[in-house]
Order: sequence, then structure tokens, then C-alpha cells
Amino acid sequence: MTIGTLSYLIAALAYLLLAVLLITAWRKRLMGLLALLAVLSAMLWAGIGWAVSVGWSIPALAIGSAELAHNAGWFVFLAAILAADTDQSARRSWNWATGLVLVVAGVLTLSVPLVATSIALDARLLGGILQAVFGLLLVEQVFRNRLPARRWEIKHLCLGLGAVFAYDLFFYSDGLLMRRLSEPVWEARGLVNALIVPLIAVSAARSPNWSVELHVSRHVVFHSATLSGAGLYLMAMAAAGYYIRLFGGAWSAVLQIAFLFSAVVLLLLLLFSGQLRARLRILVSEHFFSFKYDYREEWLKFTEALSVGSRHLPEAVVRALGDIIDSPGGLLWVRNESGGFELLERLNQAEPPVALIRQDDPVVRGLLDANWIIDLDEWRRDPAMYQDLEIPDWLDGPSTAWLVVPLLNRGVLCGFVVLSRSRTKRSFNWEDRALLKTAGRQAASSVAQYLSDQALMHARQFEAFNQLAAYVAHDLKNLLAQQSLILSNAERHRHNPAFIDDVMSTIKSSVERMGRLMEQLRNGVRGGEAVCVDLLDVLREAIERQTERPPLPRLESAIDGGAVVMADRERLRTIFGHLIQNAREATDTDGSVVVRLRREDRTYRVEIQDDGVGMTAEFIRDRLFRPFDSTKGVTGMGIGAFEAREMVRLLGGDLTVESRPGIGSLFRIRLPAADEAPDTGTTVSAQPSMSESA
Repeated sequence: MTIGTLSYLIAALAYLLLAVLLITAWRKRLMGLLALLAVLSAMLWAGIGWAVSVGWSIPALAIGSAELAHNAGWFVFLAAILAADTDQSARRSWNWATGLVLVVAGVLTLSVPLVATSIALDARLLGGILQAVFGLLLVEQVFRNRLPARRWEIKHLCLGLGAVFAYDLFFYSDGLLMRRLSEPVWEARGLVNALIVPLIAVSAARSPNWSVELHVSRHVVFHSATLSGAGLYLMAMAAAGYYIRLFGGAWSAVLQIAFLFSAVVLLLLLLFSGQLRARLRILVSEHFFSFKYDYREEWLKFTEALSVGSRHLPEAVVRALGDIIDSPGGLLWVRNESGGFELLERLNQAEPPVALIRQDDPVVRGLLDANWIIDLDEWRRDPAMYQDLEIPDWLDGPSTAWLVVPLLNRGVLCGFVVLSRSRTKRSFNWEDRALLKTAGRQAASSVAQYLSDQALMHARQFEAFNQLAAYVAHDLKNLLAQQSLILSNAERHRHNPAFIDDVMSTIKSSVERMGRLMEQLRNGVRGGEAVCVDLLDVLREAIERQTERPPLPRLESAIDGGAVVMADRERLRTIFGHLIQNAREATDTDGSVVVRLRREDRTYRVEIQDDGVGMTAEFIRDRLFRPFDSTKGVTGMGIGAFEAREMVRLLGGDLTVESRPGIGSLFRIRLPAADEAPDTGTTVSAQPSMSESA
């Protein structure tokens, strides 16, 4: 058997196998039919070439017809692909161009040799060059007009056919130049065409409109690819050894033997490398087989599973990752503030013997170094694949632990999930691993958001407690001021019965207020239940408490009868008392502080005006209502004005300020009347309670 015979026989068998696959998978689609016809024409061409190589007497007309049919099949198929990616005018132009080229090529390769034998060879060669050039043009246009996102479907087809047409261009150009066809180049044409069959098969498997699904055994393809690679490797090493012996001089024989021995040893090392075999299996599975997952469906299902509320998110993460591989449960470990990992969720899994995993634990280091899923079964079979990773006893013991999935968010390991063994006995291949790893990254962002929400909730709880403590401390300061005033006047008035009665009344009021403050600290809520309050009575009580020194506040009311609002009486009296006290402290003893009460449509307006030192617009804007910013030094808390405005706003009203330095200030409070109040029978709080913050 000659080299040419073997070459074309391999090509014919390769195209026959591809034709069988296309026929069995054809779903009566036009593109699949055109692909099948192109492959059959190529198989016919290879069969004619084989017959010629074995010495059969084949007419030149039959050889030329087979050559033309071979190229025509691919031209029509490529033109159909191009027509699907272009508009109607371009589609019509390419159809006409394809027909014209085939007609001209048919004339040159079939008709001219019959009527002009003297130029028969030149005509056939020119026809071959025309077909090769047009084939290259078609391949280039097909690839260029395909959307970049879909070029992966046809890139192998374009690469293979482009290489064949380029080879034909060289073959016919060399023949036209030398006035004869090169026999070695012609003999190699069969093998060249056979080599592109796997590339065509890959494009067929990637193109759904061809209706091709390859279901050849992965083990068969893997071992075939391994043997083919080993054969090509040995052929390359033999060629290298030949050149070593040819140019090695006196040491050529020794060098050739040593080189071939080294090549064989290297081949054995590669064949027995578990990592290399695993990578080859992934390569074969990715490029020659259909995916076993409907990724759109898997991603929609996974996203839906993670869309639960934050309270159930940890369980949803474990369940969603487990559903991908039919795992019934697992453990979710998350990073804490110290860098270690603590158990957050346990789903259908026994309580692990450890509650905290250090950040230098071997499992954590392995997840960070490898950035890959740990298959505990695979690790037990071949620890070298995981660079001799150490697995702790609680994970390697008689448990149902199967996979360790890292949760990486922006390159940081925020946690990991230990999934239990699948409900059914199933393998864990590269596709499971890739999908689970990607899902783990998506779940990591949800876990990171969950941890941030928990940290924010705790911060808000502490913030609410600190704010409540600041308000209580502010009220205690005012009570302390009352007690200090009693002590300062006790020596002078202790024998006065009226003073003693006033002291008892003041102490009783202070004890009641301190009792309410203690109750607020226990409950975590600032304020009491809103009830109907007469605003005029509250203002009178607040003014009566401001009689220890001048200037004495003066009340002016234009309302006959009651001015009822919905509020906590004690809180409202404290707010007015604070504003009145601030006005008196800002005014000289010979100045004036006036409190006015008016009715405006559906609201009551309370004005507290003084003729004291006043404030600048910048101070009002930047500092007056900023908590913990006081102008009274160590005696001030800096939260009185802030608390007053927040309380008024919670009642549905508002507090505004007008002031000019050296002239005085005007605080204006508007509160809705009781019949217009937004809520009744509710708790009015100057800040969120700690339970609400949670």
C-alpha cells in the first residue's frame, strides 16, 4: 500500500464517520442537509482519489467532476452560513457569485480540456486556483460577518476549510508554475483533508441549527486522543532522532539512542500523570460533548433560591449549592471579625466537633492556595492532586462530607460550604466543578451582603442604645441642676415651711421623672404613649419651673379654651422647658423671654422669643441641631435642640429658628391639632428603639 493510498483511504473513512453522525442526528433542517451533502461530496472525492492511487483507470472527466463537486459542496454550505448572517441584498450577491464561480470553474476543468487538449492542464490548474481563492474568500467572509459572541461556533470550521483551501492554492499554483503536479503534495492532500474532520465535527457539535449531538463514549474519545497524541509524539521524536543521527557526527548513534530513550521516558511520565489525564479529560469533554446542564435553567433556579429574605439566606445558600449536585445538606462556615471561620448554618448534617476554624487551618490555606473545590473522595484516592493538602480529622472522619466549596467575593474567602454526599451515587466531573465554583462565587456575594447587614444591625442597636443613654443623661443633668439649686438654698430657707413644701414637691417630681428614665433604659424606648394633652397647661407647667432667677418667662395666649394635641405629656413639657431655659440663659437679667401660643388653621404655633445674644446663620445651619456639639463647655450635652426638633417632627410638626446676633432668637414650633394628628394611641419616641433597629 502506497502513502497516497493510505492518505485518501483515511480521508474517505473519516468523512464516512462524520456523515454517519450527521445522518443519525439530522432533524430535517436545511443547514444540516447542506452540511451532510458537503461531507458526502468530500467522501466521494476522497474515494476517487483512493481509486486513482491504487491504479484504477478513472477518466479525467470523473476526476475533475469529483474535484468540482467537492468544492461545490463546501461553497454552497459556506454561502448558506453567510446568507444567514447578512441582509437580503448581500445574500443575493453571494448566491450569484457562488453560482458564477462554479460555472466558470466547471468550464475550465471539464469543458475546456475536452475541446482544447493542448491547454487542458493549464485550464484545470486555473480552475483549481479559482476555486481555492474563492473558497478562502468565502471562509473569510463567513468568519467576519458572524457576530463576535457566536464566532466560537464556526471558528474550527473556518480554520479547517481555510487551511484546506490554502493548501489547494499552493498545490495548483505550484503545478501551474512547474507545468506539472507534485506527486508528494497530491498524495498528502487526502491526509490534509482528513485532519480537518475533527474541526468540522467540533463546529457541528457547537451549532444547534446543524442538529448534531455527539454521544460517543468519553472513554473512547479520551483513549483515542491519548493514543493519537502518543503516536504523533513518537513520530516527532523519531524525526528529531533522525536529524540527530544525520548531523551528529561521530557521536550520532549514541546521541540518537540517548535522545530516544529520554523521549520514551518522558512519554511514560506524561501518560502516567494523573493531573495531565484529568486536564485531557476536561479538554475532550469541553470540545467534543454536549453539556449535561441547561445553564439558563440552572441559573434561574439558583437565583430564585437566593432571593429569600435575609433571615433564611444561610440555609438557602447551602440548599441551593446542594441542589446542583443532589446533595441533601451541608455546613456553612463564614469569616468572623478575627479572621477565623465560625459555623453559621447546619442543614441535615450532624453538629461538627469544632465550633471555630482558625484562619491558618489547612483547609482554609488549601482553599486560598488552590482557589478550587476540594473533592474529598478524590483527595483520598490521590492526595498529590491537591499538593498533599492536609484534611483535619473532623472532615476526614466517618462523616458524610463530600465537597468543600469556597465562597470567594472579590478575591477574598468570606466562607466555605461543606456539602454532604449526593443522594444518588454519581460522579463529579469538570462540568459539575465549574458550575459549582461559579455558583459559589455568586453565593459569596449574597453571604457577604448578609454579613454586612448583620454588622449594620448590631451597629444600629448600639447606636440606639447610646442615643437613648445620651438623652437620659441629658434629663438627669437637668434633675441634678434642680437638686443642686435646692441644696444651695437650703441653708438660707430651711426654716421656711413654704420652702420645705416646695422642696418636697420638687423631690417628688424628680423621683417620678427618674423612675420614668429607669423604665426607658429597661425597655429601650424613649417616650411614652401619646395621649390628648392641653398645650396651654403644658406651657404653664414648663414656665412655672423656670422661676429660680430672672428674666422670668411670660406667656401670651390668643386661644380661648383648650389647645389639645396628641403627645407624651412629660416629653413635651421637657422639650418646652429646655427651649425656655436656653432662651433665659442667652438673655440678661433685665431682658425678656416671651412664650406665645396661636392657632393656625389645623396646627398650633408656639413661639419662644428672647432678646438675648442671638445666633449667626452659620451657627444655626452647622451646629445648633448637631448632637453632642455644645457652646456651654463641660456643663452642656449638646443634644437638647436636636432632641426637641426630632420629637416635634415625630409628632407631625416642625421646629424652625430665626435669630440675629445681638438682637435675639425666635424658636417657632408647629404641632398638629388633636383632630388632625397623624396617629392616636401610639408610642412617641425621640429615636428608634433597640428592638426596632434589629
